[in-house]
Amino acid sequence: QKWLVESGGGPVQAGGSLRLSCAASGDTNGFCLAWFRQAPGKGREGVAAIDTDLSKKYTESAQGRFIISRDNAKNTVYLEMSGLQPEDTAMYYCAAGDSRFGYFVCSLNPGAPDYWGQGTQVTVSS
Repeated sequence: QKWLVESGGGPVQAGGSLRLSCAASGDTNGFCLAWFRQAPGKGREGVAAIDTDLSKKYTESAQGRFIISRDNAKNTVYLEMSGLQPEDTAMYYCAAGDSRFGYFVCSLNPGAPDYWGQGTQVTVSS
């Protein structure tokens, strides 16, 4: 079992920035780490993912505005968000997938991760 705890969400004005953090219990070296979001009335969508080799994937709307990074020494994954817009308003979730045995594909598929955090709310006002 791996616990994930997100922080850093909150209200922000359009054009502003936020940095989300997600602290995991235990070693994250062998895990794909990702951020997902879910807006009211919509399905959960992948925002960004970072694999064990530090390769990254972004959804099209996040490309160029968001940056995902990880610090395995701190068992933490970050999502730096800039140029936020009202359509970025959502609950943001951190997730982890076990890549240690070579079967897990690090992706933005919300059905893939093994572990999820409880989420942190991001609200962008115009």
